[in-house]
Amino acid sequence: MPQVAFTSQLQRFTETPEIRTAAATLRDALGAAFEVNPRLRHYVLDEQGHLRQHVVVYISGRRVVDRQALSDALAPEDKVYVLQALTGG
Repeated sequence: MPQVAFTSQLQRFTETPEIRTAAATLRDALGAAFEVNPRLRHYVLDEQGHLRQHVVVYISGRRVVDRQALSDALAPEDKVYVLQALTGG
């Protein structure tokens, strides 16, 4: 089953559960994490349900392609990492 983990940057704001889920897509995997902690949704998704500008998601080392519909497929052995991207200069 795919595993979903959140980096420590998000842990500063809310509980970030590490979960295993039978989800077949990124949207469903994130939804499973949001069921554990609904407040997490606000930090990861915007009002349209798209990834926030400063959030990056990797699936087994590959950057997510579909930032809007979150339709990237998950394989049973995948590891999903959700992190806040750093900006500035």
